[in-house]
Amino acid sequence: MSGSKKYSISLPEDLAESVRAHVGSGGFSAYVAEALEQRVAMDKLREIVADFETDNEPLSREEIEAARAMLRHDQRDSGGAAA
Repeated sequence: MSGSKKYSISLPEDLAESVRAHVGSGGFSAYVAEALEQRVAMDKLREIVADFETDNEPLSREEIEAARAMLRHDQRDSGGAAA
């Protein structure tokens, strides 16, 4: 991520308090940024799959499981959460 910019967002209070209890006072923004990064990555992945399936047969269960295994491997290598 290049730079940071401050944004004001509205969150359900119970969700925000759960995050704050989990990460403490200093990690809230980093936690939200990581969650948004993961969401954007999944949205992009869905777009890639949809584009692929437009021109090809739908992915098989085996192809999906192979992709999940590759994602889990990459996540372990980069220290992220498993897919």
